Amino acid sequence: MSTLSHRVLQSIDRDRFIPRDARVLVACSGGGDSVALAALLCEPVLETDRSVAGLLHVNHGLRGASADDDETFCRQLARELRVPIIVERVDVAARARSERISVEAAGHRIRYELFERMVREGAADLVATAHTRDDQAETVLLRLIRGAGPAGLAGIRPRIGAVVRPLLDIRRSELREYLRLRGLSHREDASNRDERVLRNRVRHKLIPFLAEHFSPAITDVLARGAAIARDDDDWIEVAANAMADKIVQCTEGGLDMDAALLTAEPPAIARRVARRALERVGERGVGFDHVERLRRLADAGGTAPASADFPGCRVERSGSTLRIRRRPGRAAPGVVGEGFQYPLTAPGEVEIVEAGLRIAAARGGRPARLVARGDVVALPAARISLPLTVRSWRPGDVFRPLGLGGRSKKLQDFFVDRKVPREQRGIVPLVVDDHLGIVWVAGHAVSEGARMIDTDEGVVTLKIVKTGGLG
Repeated sequence: MSTLSHRVLQSIDRDRFIPRDARVLVACSGGGDSVALAALLCEPVLETDRSVAGLLHVNHGLRGASADDDETFCRQLARELRVPIIVERVDVAARARSERISVEAAGHRIRYELFERMVREGAADLVATAHTRDDQAETVLLRLIRGAGPAGLAGIRPRIGAVVRPLLDIRRSELREYLRLRGLSHREDASNRDERVLRNRVRHKLIPFLAEHFSPAITDVLARGAAIARDDDDWIEVAANAMADKIVQCTEGGLDMDAALLTAEPPAIARRVARRALERVGERGVGFDHVERLRRLADAGGTAPASADFPGCRVERSGSTLRIRRRPGRAAPGVVGEGFQYPLTAPGEVEIVEAGLRIAAARGGRPARLVARGDVVALPAARISLPLTVRSWRPGDVFRPLGLGGRSKKLQDFFVDRKVPREQRGIVPLVVDDHLGIVWVAGHAVSEGARMIDTDEGVVTLKIVKTGGLG
């Protein structure tokens, strides 16, 4: 076992972001970092308890023959490593034009949508990307330049949903040395040298300048700072979730906030509660100025304006209550057609008036008996991303029920097989993960992607509590 593969294995085992028995799909561009990641994960010591489901290559259609050569290279690499390969050809430029975003942003969206689809369709349990410690340092500087709080300065996380980054503790130079020792070639993307791109200017100009004139260890310093910010951000997020349950109330058509309670909270908590409320109702991103304006409205008492507009929504103050409502012509939050949609974190609970029940979520150690169906289920904490979404059935929904070998089934067909009456299907709560899709059809079945395996330790337990109501 190489020293580098030993370090990667230590990182995986320390952070537990790739569970044992997991099938991992490696995102491979053909560049040095992704080739090294594929080769490392295919080493016997790293494949002992986990398996490489294959390589995933995305041809963005941006560089003509060069992009086709990248694809050919990745196909050959898969043959050398003796693993399958999935190749997806996409039109990134068209996506950028249609959404009026940069080509880089469009490519990022397409790749992560593809990662989600691969996991949802059962190609793998996780997708691994080759982000390095150098990428982490660049990301922290980029976000600092653009303006960011603790969440932004936390940088690239080792895992978000079904996407894992096993190389965040490894320098890019170490990967190149590994490739040299293994005799493995890789592709060079000329666009990585284009200094019209801000990240490239940070990589090729700013970081070398900081290393030469301020700190030779600047990359490690920035990566360490990101780790500290990440831990702080996680703690603040838990505290903000708990306080939001006390400050915010769901109402017909929007949210109500207790202005006095919001004002009494430390700014770090109040800002998160305010941002989450505005974004949920308005369904648009909000910035620091929007959040501060809402906090001033909460704090100003009788001298405050009666109302103020925010992205996608309007806030009106009535006594000590801030009423957040969507702008006219926009649907009510939490409702899709005649259905419902609510966020669920853990620990926490959500009341689904439409179904006459609550779903409570709790964190805990591994249960004595794994639960996969009924009114209480256990999900693997390491493989789900919070908050979850609890929503109603939508046309076209698919589900991978546990026990079907990973095969997908239309939710409509699942309801028919389970003999769920047609008039009841619209109020059966679906618990949805951003990356895994539907993880639990409440009261009926857990998905294959959220199954508990023997080596999973932490769990999130979901429980149905009957309350009565519209359902």
